[in-house]
Amino acid sequence: MPSSALILVTLVVILGFSMILVILSRYRKCPSDKVMVIYGKVGNNSDGSNRSAKCIHGGASFVWPVIQDYRFLDLTPISISVDLTKALSRQNIRIDVPSRFTVGISTEGGVMQNAAERLLGLKLNEIQELARDIIFGQLRLIIATMDIEEINTDRDKFLEAVSTNVETELKKIGLRLINVNVTDITDESGYIVALGREAAAKAINDAKRSVAEKERDGSIGEANAKRDQRIEVASADSLAISGENTAQIQIAQSNAARREKEAEALRLAMAAEKVQMAKSLEESYAAEKEAEVARALREKATLEADVLVKAEIRKQQIEIEAEAEAEKIRRHAKGEADAIFMQMEAQARGTQEVLTKQALGLAQIVDAAGGNASDALRLMLADKMEELIKVQVEAIKNIKIDKVTVWDGAAGEKTATAGFLSGLMKSIPPMNELFDMAGMQLPDFLGQQKLAPLAPPAETDGE
Repeated sequence: MPSSALILVTLVVILGFSMILVILSRYRKCPSDKVMVIYGKVGNNSDGSNRSAKCIHGGASFVWPVIQDYRFLDLTPISISVDLTKALSRQNIRIDVPSRFTVGISTEGGVMQNAAERLLGLKLNEIQELARDIIFGQLRLIIATMDIEEINTDRDKFLEAVSTNVETELKKIGLRLINVNVTDITDESGYIVALGREAAAKAINDAKRSVAEKERDGSIGEANAKRDQRIEVASADSLAISGENTAQIQIAQSNAARREKEAEALRLAMAAEKVQMAKSLEESYAAEKEAEVARALREKATLEADVLVKAEIRKQQIEIEAEAEAEKIRRHAKGEADAIFMQMEAQARGTQEVLTKQALGLAQIVDAAGGNASDALRLMLADKMEELIKVQVEAIKNIKIDKVTVWDGAAGEKTATAGFLSGLMKSIPPMNELFDMAGMQLPDFLGQQKLAPLAPPAETDGE
């Protein structure tokens, strides 16, 4: 008895230890660079619907065997090169915007749930392609709503619009935008290059004008300072040295000549500045003219391509419709011909069947007459006798006699009435004449035609 209790206790301990090992083996920890997605029977949402998955980041959870399982989503940033080409701006000018986006699996509550539902099980290159398609579409949409000047000069506004729109769409599949880097923006028409040339020319002209203005201000200030100094010195020394008045007059004249030269130099500088500004505007206008001419040629080519493509499509459509109509007519004619052929074939089979049955019937009649065709003909005539007589009666049935006047003759003679009716009956062709016209001979049992008496042989005188 003690040994049995010991065995039972040992089994209980082993079972309990096994359960603890099973529980510990199903307790999963989530690394900091991953998101653990537990799927299966994971409970309900707040509205009572079934949850598709349970997402855990930076923690641990118990995964029930059989009814639950788990997988990891990698949080490693994904770098995507997006070389957008020929994107149409609001000014209908196509530009190239090469850029690089860095995205990753989001750890926000709702967005992480989207990642578990839409990205779990996908490979890294598949996630990159999916994100690249979304970024391409949003970039084209943003560029279509902005001018080239805004895109090229106000990069902060452009990147803010890209971040807002792209991240909103990426959150729908569980991704978040980490960084956007636009390397350079170019266009096929040279509009951006023209803008750069205009800005450079303007900066150079502004610098030259500023230098000239500073030099002018310095010269004028220096001249004013010297003049004031000499005037004060001359006023102070005028009482002591009267002879310096003449010298001062000469100095004043010299200063006037110098100021005249400075004014001439200033005038030349301003003229040169205006000439340079005019050249800059001329180059800018020429660049704009080239851009407009290129845009007009492109729009003309686009319109011509649209018209030609539509005409070609319409031509193919007309050819296909004509072929379809011809095929319909051919099939309809073939169907009518097949119907006529089947109808004539059915009529021929019907006629053949009737004739075959008639031949079989005649053969049976001849067999019933013992193989004698004459007896068979008698049987057929006997069967049709009533109809033959009926036909003869029908010949005079519908004769209308309005009035008959009769003068009977003497007794013992045939009356006129009897003669009239007898002649009327004789007007009907006799049966033997009908058979003669048909090339047949009336059977003997129906009567034979009475032959005319032969003339007696002529008497000859004997020798």
